[in-house]
Amino acid sequence: MSAGIIAYSVLCVFLAAIVRGYSGFGFSLLTVTALSLVMPPAEIVPSIFMLEIAASIHLLPGIWKDVHWRSILPLLAGCLIGTPLGVWFLANVPAAPMQIALGTVVLVFTALLWRGYAMKTMPGTAASVATGGASGLLNGAFGTGGPPVILFYFASPAGNIAGRASIIAYFLGTDVMALPILGHQGLLTWDSLVRAVIFLPALLVGVWVGSRSFQSADPAVFRKWVLALLGVLALASAIQGLVAV
Repeated sequence: MSAGIIAYSVLCVFLAAIVRGYSGFGFSLLTVTALSLVMPPAEIVPSIFMLEIAASIHLLPGIWKDVHWRSILPLLAGCLIGTPLGVWFLANVPAAPMQIALGTVVLVFTALLWRGYAMKTMPGTAASVATGGASGLLNGAFGTGGPPVILFYFASPAGNIAGRASIIAYFLGTDVMALPILGHQGLLTWDSLVRAVIFLPALLVGVWVGSRSFQSADPAVFRKWVLALLGVLALASAIQGLVAV
């Protein structure tokens, strides 16, 4: 990487990390979208997985007691099923059609949540496994498995604090599972590790800034901010897919 690309990438990682620390998600899609302007996605995604693991470990001690642990296991089971298929897509299939589909579906569900749709009880095991499977597919293919799980928690009665904490814990599990699969596909290289190390300081500082901001956030404002961010990310994904067609 040239000095210019490194500087641009570090800035993107820092800004995306602030979002991650505040909302619990958004880092992968923001960085993959921004860095794909200067590097191929197959080179970016493995490094992003490493950074996501570092971000979750950094945040986990502060949110451990708020995690909705009963829902995590079936979500991770579904993700374990869906991730290998997603990684296969990353290595073998053009990304544009899946990006368009992802953006469209997430925009529809985000609009429903914005209009007040909510579940009265936590989803059952089958729905949780299916959600995890969809997340795993997207996580393996794009390093952005967040939308299905974000919608899962923010449509549930878990609440903002438990939802954010559970999303962070879930991401840690999914990214740890995905790294060996990426390695098996030949996508995990020493260059991936070097990029992750270069970006790590910007990540940690950004996550700290975002986490501090969440502590004083109004719950209603936080929910609207999360849904707006999710809608913007989904729209960005769809547009990126359309441009690539």
